[in-house]
Amino acid sequence: MRVGIGYDVHRFNGRRPLKLGGVRVPSSRGLAGHSDADVLLHAVADALFGALGEPDLGEQFPPGDPRFRNADSGTFVRAAYATVKRRGWRVGNVDATVIADAPKLVGYKARMSRAIGRLLEVDAARISVKAKTTEGFAPGKSGIAVHAVVLLTRQRT
Repeated sequence: MRVGIGYDVHRFNGRRPLKLGGVRVPSSRGLAGHSDADVLLHAVADALFGALGEPDLGEQFPPGDPRFRNADSGTFVRAAYATVKRRGWRVGNVDATVIADAPKLVGYKARMSRAIGRLLEVDAARISVKAKTTEGFAPGKSGIAVHAVVLLTRQRT
């Protein structure tokens, strides 16, 4: 077994739609970033890379690289997952916590779990997406942070 921990944070920016876990979430503010700024998928990709001992997301997909400008963050998760499979591993489960005071994510977490499960070729029951507020502490109303943990197990042959 291998375990990886991922973390990401982005500030709010009103110029784009909010995407979390590959799901569009109604909000007056999206997130700032070079790609589509899907902070949840970024943390998941980083956790996958971390479980393999690979360089982090920013090294593999540099934020200044024009190829990744406004890129769908599913691209990063698919690339990380391809490396997982190539190395003979599979995803056991993902546990992620989205930290933000707004928007409320009730009603969207299950959709996020399903979307992440599709990217990782696992049942959504293996993907836990939780949401917590900061009660006014950072990032609070300024942005969204995510912690993600991934368990990898050896592929059965």
